[in-house]
Amino acid sequence: MVHVSLVGDFDSNITAHRAIPLALKRAGDDLGVDVRFTWHHTARLGPRPERTLAASSGVWCVPGSPYADAAAALAAIRFARERPRPFLGTCGRFQHALLEYAQNVMGMANARHAELDPSAPDPLITPLSCALVEQVGTVSVATGSRLAAAYGTTAVVEEYHCRYGLAPRHERLVEGGPLRIVGRDGAGEVRAVEMDGHPFFVATLFQPERAALKEKTPPLVRSFIEAAVESRREP
Repeated sequence: MVHVSLVGDFDSNITAHRAIPLALKRAGDDLGVDVRFTWHHTARLGPRPERTLAASSGVWCVPGSPYADAAAALAAIRFARERPRPFLGTCGRFQHALLEYAQNVMGMANARHAELDPSAPDPLITPLSCALVEQVGTVSVATGSRLAAAYGTTAVVEEYHCRYGLAPRHERLVEGGPLRIVGRDGAGEVRAVEMDGHPFFVATLFQPERAALKEKTPPLVRSFIEAAVESRREP
């Protein structure tokens, strides 16, 4: 059995929130693993999420923006990155994973998200050149990446529901470090990142979980659960 902590403010009106339990069940069924999960509302998670997340086999920061407590979500991402725990961040949580990395690894204490801080002079996360609300697009995946291994291909078609992404001028954030770009759209804009030297740390601007609503197992969710299973085996 593995237990996944879902960090996010559950709302049954959000398509991804309806899809995630189905995605986890399908991944577990495919792998012959009992996957259980708990939703953690950010307003109740607090500044020290390790107290709540310590027993988790994996942490999935889920869509739904903005969070009630963005600082708690960032603290949860830091916990998963540092401990380490298998981590998946989708949609807006791709944005938060970049924000946490910028602030706590790159020393960019003033890194900001334009949605949360519209007056920020040079935000890390800015409005997309073209909003991707209920859009479908092709993502080119880096050869040899964990993402490519999960999908078994270097070109994937996925669904989006987002308006913000990494500002192109800040792509240097993921150059030469453990966090690297592994997915871009047809215009070359960043759509996925992953971390080298970590059991599993992947964040995507798209929402792979939505495949479960079409009775398909999302390959990336399956890979995430595989990593969670492996983490339980480690001493």
